[in-house]
Amino acid sequence: MGEATSILVVDDDPGIRDLIAESLGAHGFQVFTAPDARAMERALGERRIDLVILDVLMPGENGISACRRLTETHRQPVIMLSAMDKPSDRVAGLDGGADYYLGKPCNPRELLAVVRATLRRSATSDGAEPAPLRIGFCGWIIDFAAHELRDPADVLVHLTDGEFAVLRVFVERPRRVLTREQLLNAARGPDSESFDRAVDVQVSRLRRKLRALDGELIRTVRNEGYMFVPATQKL
Repeated sequence: MGEATSILVVDDDPGIRDLIAESLGAHGFQVFTAPDARAMERALGERRIDLVILDVLMPGENGISACRRLTETHRQPVIMLSAMDKPSDRVAGLDGGADYYLGKPCNPRELLAVVRATLRRSATSDGAEPAPLRIGFCGWIIDFAAHELRDPADVLVHLTDGEFAVLRVFVERPRRVLTREQLLNAARGPDSESFDRAVDVQVSRLRRKLRALDGELIRTVRNEGYMFVPATQKL
């Protein structure tokens, strides 16, 4: 079973916590909540958290101080969400280590776009090796620089931009269950809307074009999403 991206919402207002959790949860994220910095630390110690959404004005330790500690002791990116929305407040939050600063009230779609963009930036700047220019699987070769896919007989297989983008997500994350939301976000960027049917269509077309491969290539995982089955190799 795939592991959803986990987000921790830290805010002393239970209504805001629940609203954000419901909104992001509807887009495939696993959302946890905490009312203050102390509860935030407990949550970080209990489970993997990929991103923190942090309020500034909270009882006890304020969000600026908590963010500063987060950047020193943890690696999670931080989005600050606060009613304190003057330029000086934003500067203080960003100087404190926040990756992004949003004022309240915030449009849920704007928050969703910022969450996706922040996660993408974090994924490309976490010290991982640069992405390979070519990846092979079962005799097939996908060339990212040339934007080409060749079959085991070295015949060029035409892919649309959407099909190529989805295949790239698959081969860079083999043997992992990917939800439709994860596929769409990675293939089309942080500002795209979630249209499950569009992903299904792209996967269906990829299956037809890769039909010469013996055995199962893209597995449907019921109630979860899809998995790219073959092992891949950087070339």
